[in-house]
Amino acid sequence: MNYKQIIWSSIFVAFVGIMPTKAQVVPTPKEFFGFNIGDDYKLANYTQAEAYFKKVASVSDRVLLKEIGKSEEGRNQYVMVISSPANLKKIDRYKEISQKLARAENLSDKEAAQLAKEGKPIIWIDGGLHATETVATQQLLETYYTLTSRTDPETMKILDNVIILLSQVNPDGQELVSNWYMSEKDNAKKNMSVPRLYQKYVGHDNNRDFYMMNMSETANIARQQYIEWMPQIIYNHHQSAPAGAVVAGPPYRDPFNFVYDPLLITGIDGVAASMINRLNSEGKPGYTRLAGSVYSTWWNGGLRTTPYFHNMIGLLTEITGNPTPSEIPLVPQRLIPNNATPFPVLPQAWKFRNSIDYSVSLNYGVLDYARRMSDELLYNIYVMGRNAIEKGNKDTWTLQPKYIAAIEAAYEKDKKDGKIAADGGRSAQIPMKYYDEVLKNPIYRDARGYIISADQTDFPTAVKFVNALIKSGVLVERATATFTVNGKTYPAGSYIVKTNQAFRPHVLDMFEPQDHPNDFQYPGGPPVRPYDAAGWTLAFSMGVKFDRVLDAFNGPFERVGYGVLQPMPAKTTTASSAGFLLSANVNNSFIAVNELLKANIPVYRINKSQDNMPEGSFYIPAKGYNVLKNAGSEFGTAAKGVSKKPADMLQLNPARIALFDQYGGSMPSGWVRWMFEQFRFPFQVIYPQDIDNGNLNAKYDVILFIGGGIPPYGNAGPGRGMGRGPKPEDVPEEFRNRLGSITVEKSIPQLKTFMENGGNIVTVGSSTALAYHLNLPVKNALVETKNGKESSLPSDKFYIPGSLLKAYVDTKAPDNWGMPAEVDMVFDNSPLFKIDADAKGIKSLAWFGKEEALRSGWAWGQSYLKEGVVAFVAPIGKGALHVYTPEITFRAQSHGTFKMLFNNLYLKK
Repeated sequence: MNYKQIIWSSIFVAFVGIMPTKAQVVPTPKEFFGFNIGDDYKLANYTQAEAYFKKVASVSDRVLLKEIGKSEEGRNQYVMVISSPANLKKIDRYKEISQKLARAENLSDKEAAQLAKEGKPIIWIDGGLHATETVATQQLLETYYTLTSRTDPETMKILDNVIILLSQVNPDGQELVSNWYMSEKDNAKKNMSVPRLYQKYVGHDNNRDFYMMNMSETANIARQQYIEWMPQIIYNHHQSAPAGAVVAGPPYRDPFNFVYDPLLITGIDGVAASMINRLNSEGKPGYTRLAGSVYSTWWNGGLRTTPYFHNMIGLLTEITGNPTPSEIPLVPQRLIPNNATPFPVLPQAWKFRNSIDYSVSLNYGVLDYARRMSDELLYNIYVMGRNAIEKGNKDTWTLQPKYIAAIEAAYEKDKKDGKIAADGGRSAQIPMKYYDEVLKNPIYRDARGYIISADQTDFPTAVKFVNALIKSGVLVERATATFTVNGKTYPAGSYIVKTNQAFRPHVLDMFEPQDHPNDFQYPGGPPVRPYDAAGWTLAFSMGVKFDRVLDAFNGPFERVGYGVLQPMPAKTTTASSAGFLLSANVNNSFIAVNELLKANIPVYRINKSQDNMPEGSFYIPAKGYNVLKNAGSEFGTAAKGVSKKPADMLQLNPARIALFDQYGGSMPSGWVRWMFEQFRFPFQVIYPQDIDNGNLNAKYDVILFIGGGIPPYGNAGPGRGMGRGPKPEDVPEEFRNRLGSITVEKSIPQLKTFMENGGNIVTVGSSTALAYHLNLPVKNALVETKNGKESSLPSDKFYIPGSLLKAYVDTKAPDNWGMPAEVDMVFDNSPLFKIDADAKGIKSLAWFGKEEALRSGWAWGQSYLKEGVVAFVAPIGKGALHVYTPEITFRAQSHGTFKMLFNNLYLKK
């Protein structure tokens, strides 16, 4: 059976599965799918799973099947609400109680305690987010069957006392991966090496979207978690475990984020103890925790971690296992019991079913804890919300490393200056006055709220930021009239986000810089890599302008309903016979421009400012009125009529854009693909073979390498190439044209010829290594010289994981039209350049200053950044190479730097 036949077979099985039946018993997975969950070499796809969800719901009085939205490919996404029949009859009441306790508004402790006793804890358990992690996908089916069919005392007690939400959180991925795996007849050749991303745009990064919520699946999930159900526990299944372990899980290693309520951390500990105890009592070894794995509780943005900023206990486990039998390898250092791994597993052969059994046991460990600690879970989420509201109503200082460092520095300075008598080392106690000078200093207080003024230049992008907050359950207010705070006047339509709300940790995290502690394996040793990013302040990366307000304030504000998304600010366009101008400062202007070009209406860019519009703004003749009118209504773009046509302009034409990708899919490229669809850029995805075939100028005007593709170049930079993938004969014919990789011998000469003949190449991140392959007069700024030999800086001297840094921008350069003079850029151990003093033609576009650049996150060795170049353009023949070392399109979140890419996507005459 080939790849396409398996799809039709699945549809047939699904059809049979939903045919009317007289039997009112829950069918076993084997009766429905034809195999047991966990059988070797067997996977159910999503078509089959969806049919099983429906079938069981139709015959069981323990299930309510609720559709929560569509996936990016249009499949139904569900939550299966499971509890006792009696609880399901009162499900709306239990949901209401959960909402009231989580939001903690207008409740006394006594009222909250009564609601906690009346309510039922709500526990979210999911699977399949990362579709090649098939244990997670398949355990969900087994857990669904178990909870709807078993009648043992423990299960019945759980059903009587707990409401369980089961959800397959990546339907498209399950369909792709299962079909791919099952299409191979030879068991020895079955594999998970799918030819494209297992989420339409972003693949594995679907677990990096939970404060931005760009993807449909993410928004669907977030609505259930932060607006509808407010689960007290969210359990996110993943794999794989560290080598020599079966499963890695909570509690997690330090650091944890300083905005959390302490009850959150100890709450994780409580559930974690139940999980590991469950496995130990059942004789299931191999659970590792704390320093036994890489996971911390610092980062925001994942399905497991964003709940922390909403006072919800987030759990993640990483388990071993595969439908193709595997093994637990010998890792000697994991064989000695310690606090991280109290019950080591011995090396052995490992079956898929073993992992399914472990997963169900872990689920039961969580559910049994929820049953036993029911009213405590419900009451504690209220307490965390109440504490957050109280902190937002008074002067509060969040304890952070920078404040501790300030206390110590002030103390040491006074000792050095002789203001404090030496104590001979008899006491390590620092006088209280140093604490008071910092952590009672009014200027260091947390904000009481934030004002996002409606008169800022790119207000449509600010509205997108506000909607990201709203999707996450944050309470937002909107001004109904002009108001004044601290002597500054704000217009009606401005948004206000106060911190006296239950989800205060998330509010702070989106507006304030993260201060990641210095974290090294030992003093003077290498850094401990954070789990994902160290700093991500969304308001910074989106370029949103806001004011921090340190004292209580009010005004003519109305609440925006929870979950009610805000429309773009509609702008009215008045007809003008001389034409119109659109601001280059507004990201959504590019949507309007692309719609105009699609309608064959001329668009120009002005070389000099006119009518208070900056240089680089777009001029559109009068016949563009209808398109501009519609754009103003839909996208919030304000077209300004002019009295005369500008004199100094460049006409724009749509460029033939080629976006580089690879076999298996590139996530950075996938994010840009999604961005292009949102901003209406026409484009074509290309692969290494397309480049090697040559004749590029006949097909493309611009080629984009986003975050990968170009091979590394010696010690000159961290270029990251892409593998060739499998052998052609092992891949269906329709995907063979995606195989291969960019090579120095064949591909680089084709790219050079493309530019020499007038083409433009844009490189971002590691793909900027192309500058070295072209022998441009630039150098790596992040090197040191020892014994006359140059090498990259070691991590104990320079290390900047996923953080926001301030860069300076040449706003006069056409590549930067519409950009501010200073911008926050996502820097993730990114490359950094120095341009040779005698270099001709190369123009710096953005660079770091002489001061420290860190805005949010962690930057060790910032002195190496000083005056380093992060963006430049170099002429290559008739064309050019455009270089951007930071992630200017990072996960489609960094709206503040989108224009750096967009400006290069048109032909200018």
